[in-house]
Amino acid sequence: MAVRACGLIIYRRLQSTVTDGIEYLLLQTSYGTHHWTPPKGHVDPGEDDLQTAFRETQEEAGLEASQLTLIEGYKKELHYPVHGKPKTVVYWLAEMKDCNTEIKLSEEHQAFQWLKLEDACKFAEYEDMQAMLKEVHQFLCSKE
Repeated sequence: MAVRACGLIIYRRLQSTVTDGIEYLLLQTSYGTHHWTPPKGHVDPGEDDLQTAFRETQEEAGLEASQLTLIEGYKKELHYPVHGKPKTVVYWLAEMKDCNTEIKLSEEHQAFQWLKLEDACKFAEYEDMQAMLKEVHQFLCSKE
């Protein structure tokens, strides 16, 4: 059985019209290789995927669902092995309502950064994560 996790790709717009003003939130894990990732985590029993994504975002970044706007039309599943077992991670896209909202990390993470696409791709070492960030960026640019 594949491990299942869910999360949110969170972005903010620093200028309301320019796509260069889009920054993505990445958190640095405080365990393992200290990789950078959007907030995400395992689905708890009785929880649906989207509930998990919002709960994990609240736990890991201190952001309440009410502080975010879920963006219709974007959902992505990534599949990759972790310790030899298959893992599925489902991501949705969410925009910060107030780009100055404070991020409050849990013990699971030691740092966070708001990054433009190019830097976000450098921080996110995994190719599938880089591809997803680029896809999200194209999606957002096509909506303007």
